[in-house]
Amino acid sequence: MNDWSPHRHAPRAAHERARVHDEHVHDEHSFRVRAHGDGRAQRLGIGLALTLLMLVVEAVGGWWSGSLALLADAGHMLVDAMALGLAVASARIALHPPSARYSFGLARGEILAGFFNALTQFVLVGFIVWEAVRRLQQPRAIASGEMLAVALVGLLVNVVVLRMLHRHDADDVNMAAASLHVLGDLLGSVATVLAALAVGWLGWLWADPVLSLLVSLLLLRSAWVLVRRSAHILLEGVPDGVSVEAVVAALRVLDAGIVDVHHLHLWQVGAGQRMATLHVRVAASDQGERILRLVQTTLAERFGVRHATVQIESTGCVETSPDCVAR
Repeated sequence: MNDWSPHRHAPRAAHERARVHDEHVHDEHSFRVRAHGDGRAQRLGIGLALTLLMLVVEAVGGWWSGSLALLADAGHMLVDAMALGLAVASARIALHPPSARYSFGLARGEILAGFFNALTQFVLVGFIVWEAVRRLQQPRAIASGEMLAVALVGLLVNVVVLRMLHRHDADDVNMAAASLHVLGDLLGSVATVLAALAVGWLGWLWADPVLSLLVSLLLLRSAWVLVRRSAHILLEGVPDGVSVEAVVAALRVLDAGIVDVHHLHLWQVGAGQRMATLHVRVAASDQGERILRLVQTTLAERFGVRHATVQIESTGCVETSPDCVAR
């Protein structure tokens, strides 16, 4: 009997075409991720350069005018420059491809950087509060004209940097953390401008520490939100805007051949990299390939999950975990 026949090898050929298609889609998605990552790293680098430049300007301006507010803001920008430098490094590290040791690559490094940067905001808020209380107790004269000029330049630079960094995905904790630091700089510049006007026009020396306290409260809330977001990702939490119940319900009604969907896990590794593993029980084993394609397409298009490992079952789940019992 002749082993070769077109019908015998047709499934193998179809499987090979599907494999090539999957590799093409994966490569195309990887290219988009790397291009997006390069753009983020470039914007962070420009923001870092502008922040360092403004740091020097504020330090010199504070020394020249005798303004403690500008020197304090220069210290604030020094912390932010360190945070932006960490964000740039982590964005570059996240572009490293998967390896034998790190099968998902190093994208999680961005989340760690975001978590650390958010924690530094608590330290910065503590310093601002301490300094504000000290100034309320011992007011000092301020050269309001020079202070106002430098503060306006700082405000302009912070607006430019924030606009560059603010264009990030909702899942991008690293960029969100960098934006939070720059937002703190911007609010500090606004407070410095208002304080300079209040001191110059009304002689209110207490305006500077009071406005600093208000800014610190805003930073405290934003930092807490960011710490919770990054910790949620590090603990493998379900990505924001997605629920396990909604995904299971959507998949169960996709096709009449789907009997059940269970053992679903959702998480994200880094910015825009949502993952899923799940079991799908089908009515007949010969429907597996078609339903697999349908499930993967739905996860990608409706829920942003482009990396899904789907186990197709026709007789029941063989695992013994509580959410996956034999049926």
